[in-house]
This record gives sequence, C-alpha cells and structure tokens, in this order.
Amino acid sequence: MGKCIIFCAADFDGLIQPIAPDDLVIAADGGLRHTQKLGLTPDVILGDFDSLGYTPNCAQVFPVEKDDTDAMLAVRQGLDRSFREFVLYGSLDGPRLDHTVANFQTLQFLADRGAKGFLVGLNSIVTVVKNSEITFPAHFRGNFSAFCMGADAQNITIQGLHYPLENGTLTSGFPLGVSNHFTGKAAAVSVENGSLLLIWDRANGLP
Repeated sequence: MGKCIIFCAADFDGLIQPIAPDDLVIAADGGLRHTQKLGLTPDVILGDFDSLGYTPNCAQVFPVEKDDTDAMLAVRQGLDRSFREFVLYGSLDGPRLDHTVANFQTLQFLADRGAKGFLVGLNSIVTVVKNSEITFPAHFRGNFSAFCMGADAQNITIQGLHYPLENGTLTSGFPLGVSNHFTGKAAAVSVENGSLLLIWDRANGLP
C-alpha cells in the first residue's frame, strides 16, 4: 500500500518525492491551492474551507465549529482506508503557531495507532516515534533534535549522532535533546517507553 499524502494550508515549497500511483492524495482546505499548482487532482477534498475562502465542487464540507482540525479530518480518512504512512505538506510554516502544535499532536495521534506520520515544511521534517526505533542513512547531514512528548520518554538510545545516549530519559520539562547533528554515519534513535518528537533538515528527505 502507498502513502496518504495530505496537503495542508501553510506554506509549501514542492514535493520531496514523487506521488506514486497507489498513494492517496487529500487536499485539506487551503491545501487545495498547492495541489492546483502541482497540477494534481486530489482523491479527496475536505475541510471547513475558512482558509480557502470558497467551497470547491465535490468537496466534503465540515462545520467551522468542530473538534478536529482539517489536517486531523484528513488523517482520519487515511486511517479509515487502512493507510499506515502519512506525509503532510504545508503543515509547519503557517501564520498560526497553534496549528503547528496541533499538527505535532496529530503525529502523536498517528503513533498511538501504530502508524507513521511526517510533517514536511520549508526547512524541516518532523515525526513522532513511540515505543520503537527509527534509522537514518549515512548520507544525512545537518541538525537533529529530539523532544519528549507527554510523559517522560525512557530507555532512549541514540547512536551515530554527535551526542550519543544509552538508556537515557528525556522529559517534557527540559530540552536536553535539542541541537544534535548527523556525523556522516548511519544513525538510529530508539525509545522503549514513551514518545519522541524528532526534527531534522528537510534537505535530507525521509529516512
């Protein structure tokens, strides 16, 4: 199965990989502008359309007063269709910091359900790892940061980065994991108990 590719309304600077035939493409509200610029026809268009400013034809329309963000509505649709990997463009660099934080929590929502999500911004890529491991190839360069999501993240091991860690703990009250960096070696980050929000340079792409 392919990926669920979601276009959100924040700033967008191109794809990091081509859309595959078996990918599901969802335009969430103002994310429709990005698909139009790419010449893509989304499989699903949804949202309350307060960002887009008009209601497109064939769209799934939701009220402005709702519990889910438009990005979360799109994620739910992907999960309902059994997708397990999600890439969200236009999800980091908008004028609303609260929506950026909401997207961090959307990554946690996916991790809680055993799925993988990636926010792709203009300069950074963000994911959440829960009770598992993520690996990075040796060609990755630049900065890397790890932050605790929620309760303490325990039994963390970081290998192949400038600042390694073995069976360590990160808490939500102190940013110990900020400003690490790749070293030209293959790297791995694992957490046995808890969740980590991971950030690296967009130029590297997905691991």
